[in-house]
Amino acid sequence: MTDDTPPRAPAAGAAGPITEEQVRVVPANEASWDDLRDVFGASEPGQCRCQRLKVVGWFWRDTTQEERTAMLREQTGCDTPDARVTSGLVAYVDGEPAGWVAVEPRTAYPKLRTSRIPWKGREEDKDDGTTWAVTCFVVRKGFRGRGLTYLLARAAVGFARDRGARALEAYPMITEPGRDVIWGEMRVGARQVFEEAGFTQVSHPTLRRVVMRFDFER
Repeated sequence: MTDDTPPRAPAAGAAGPITEEQVRVVPANEASWDDLRDVFGASEPGQCRCQRLKVVGWFWRDTTQEERTAMLREQTGCDTPDARVTSGLVAYVDGEPAGWVAVEPRTAYPKLRTSRIPWKGREEDKDDGTTWAVTCFVVRKGFRGRGLTYLLARAAVGFARDRGARALEAYPMITEPGRDVIWGEMRVGARQVFEEAGFTQVSHPTLRRVVMRFDFER
């Protein structure tokens, strides 16, 4: 499949909550590039290709869509099961590629160094490679609103722990009843997703963003 080929449509089925029994989550290098491409589709997060925090400068100006796609493909190592590193996880629901979560060492995201959100009111070593970060969720159309991000967040905890992380952070949105949140804003996840995964809020740098953290026992 080329990047110009339309994504495959998800299988038809009931749109109820997704259960753990339906889900298989794998490191992205163990997934195929075609599957990951189907997850990203043509949504706004898909066009970003999870490069917003990686490209130094304004990435819409300084990179093309083709470059961002190539960067994601290289970073994930899709179709390379023996790759030593990858940049996230892919979720399958009943065998269909359905979701993605970006999770890597915090130092893998140059733009985090200059963002006030992770650091405001905190004394953190920006060069600490043992602290990892969850920075983006993408859920494929047809699987949204069914709780998949909760399962992806929990999987990210286990993945970071197994890869030697000392801690895992996230920078989610606060959702409020009656207040609309567009899909693109929620790519960072919602606070309650990380609360249910066992994270603790450690700071509240802006009105609608918080820092959540999961410290692993050593």
